[in-house]
Amino acid sequence: MTAPRLVLATHNAHKIGELRAILAPALPGLDPASIVGARDVGAPEPVEDGVTFAENALIKARALAAFTGLPAVADDSGLAVDVLGGAPGIFSARWSGRHGDDRANLELLLAQLGDIADQHRAARFTCAAALVTPDGAEHVELGYLEGRLAHAPRGEHGFGYDPILIVEGGELTAAELAPERKNAISHRGQAFRALAPVVVRVLSA
Repeated sequence: MTAPRLVLATHNAHKIGELRAILAPALPGLDPASIVGARDVGAPEPVEDGVTFAENALIKARALAAFTGLPAVADDSGLAVDVLGGAPGIFSARWSGRHGDDRANLELLLAQLGDIADQHRAARFTCAAALVTPDGAEHVELGYLEGRLAHAPRGEHGFGYDPILIVEGGELTAAELAPERKNAISHRGQAFRALAPVVVRVLSA
């Protein structure tokens, strides 16, 4: 059985696969099985009480590195709407008061922006990706996906607020993009790709 070398603070198999795919070209000898998720190592979930995406990503990565004794990667992301002063921001997943209720979150946000004209509906997805090593070294990278908010959800792909963010440079929402296209330009993909060289240095040391 392959021993873990890097742990990712997620229970989402897709995120683990995404990180493996990003690291593979830079570390051709890396066994994919050596990158595991928090569930694989039985790690508890810490309280995310930071006030920025970066702080929350670091909280998760620090807790995981301390629990496992391995380099840990974590991310935190959400939607920032200009006219709302950057909200929902770190509260994106629980904007309606119920954590993870995508439909309720969407409906509330669209209701709040009901009278806002298109030219004032600028928004972006933001992702902070953090790496923390057992010796206390820390590194954070940010990624963004710019756009504007639609007046109603469109598209069958993605999750969260994807159906209402019209991606900059086109007329399609993030949920209308093919998954491969979305992953290539997404905030999470950008942040992970920027973090990858630092992860490579840690794993190559």
